[in-house]
Amino acid sequence: MRRAAFNRALADADLAAIGPLLARDVVLVAGTDSAVISGRQAQLKSWKHEFAAPDRTIYTRTPERIEASAVAPLAFEHGQWRGVSLSGRELASGSYSAKWRRLDADWVLEAEIFLTLA
Repeated sequence: MRRAAFNRALADADLAAIGPLLARDVVLVAGTDSAVISGRQAQLKSWKHEFAAPDRTIYTRTPERIEASAVAPLAFEHGQWRGVSLSGRELASGSYSAKWRRLDADWVLEAEIFLTLA
């Protein structure tokens, strides 16, 4: 459900909805240039910049497998991602992995790494 909420927030360009889905020290490693975006505030700043583009990219992550830890409040998600412009042009796609941590009743992203394949 948290992944679906993140996908909706990206589609809606909703920074306020993205913030609570991210751990304070979240890390994102981009798919093509391996740029590292470290920390919630840095990631929100990056999304704000992305959302301002006239024909911005909408990224969707589709989980294929989720592994939950039996010894800690952690889960690892594996799946496929794609980026499509607002005008409908497919721009990039590939594989990703994400690490989630349960804090109280909510799951937050701690890390995501993307691989660009197309």
